[in-house]
Amino acid sequence: MQPGAKQNAVTGVVDGALRLRLAAPAIEGRANAALCAYLAELLGTAKTRVKLLKGGSGRIKLVEVRGARRTPEELFPPGKTTP
Repeated sequence: MQPGAKQNAVTGVVDGALRLRLAAPAIEGRANAALCAYLAELLGTAKTRVKLLKGGSGRIKLVEVRGARRTPEELFPPGKTTP
């Protein structure tokens, strides 16, 4: 995850993990909250069903998403790992 970007965006998949840019700054947990909200929007679930498990202070995060209507693979065209 890269905080402080111009806009929220999925930039690809690296080693099975989503690579994201978020507009929120990495101050007082704002980027983590924005990450959960953005993933909920992308994957079609409620924000309360997205939970940060590990990586609260680093760029690499482990997130649990429950009740997703879409999979991460569905965010990309078939056979692609970037939007």
